Amino acid sequence: MSKKGSERRPRPADPRVNSVSTHGRSSSSPGRSVPGRRYGLPTGPAGWIAVVGGAVAIVLVAVLGIGLASGSLMSQAATNAEGTTVQANGGHWTNITPDRLATMLDHKDFTLLNVKTPYIGEISGTDLYIPYDHVGARAAELPADKHAKLVVYCRTGHESSIAAQTLIDLGYTNVDNLDGGMAAWTASGRQLVTLNRIGG
Repeated sequence: MSKKGSERRPRPADPRVNSVSTHGRSSSSPGRSVPGRRYGLPTGPAGWIAVVGGAVAIVLVAVLGIGLASGSLMSQAATNAEGTTVQANGGHWTNITPDRLATMLDHKDFTLLNVKTPYIGEISGTDLYIPYDHVGARAAELPADKHAKLVVYCRTGHESSIAAQTLIDLGYTNVDNLDGGMAAWTASGRQLVTLNRIGG
């Protein structure tokens, strides 16, 4: 017998076994492969439940976030109808826009106070000129009624904010501040007037 004839020949591959390679590993499973594993997809009911549950959670968080944002915007819109409330030590004042002040001047029932120092002009209808750092010392010139409405302004809103806090310290409860001051007033297309108020 020849040596060649005694050598074993390799068996042909069994067509019923399908070899699937996943990330460099070879695994054999008879008759079928698992297609989802190749692309990282879930392969059973538990996997799909986890995916759907995660998607639902994301949607709920998004809806909740939109709802909270909408509520915040509605609240902001409600305060903007009259102005923006500013919390202060011992009370609060309201920052109002030039448009709001112009409307109020059409039916004036308040004291309009210019507190800008030095004097650079004023809004028509101003009742008093008192530099912001003199408001406390000249309190006798202010309305005796602590519930009387007062509106203060300066050039940009900084000095009038200080004056608004001083008015609250004096016990006034109904204080408005022109947001942006005379700069915002003129930027809205309105004019200033100049009177002889040098030194207050």
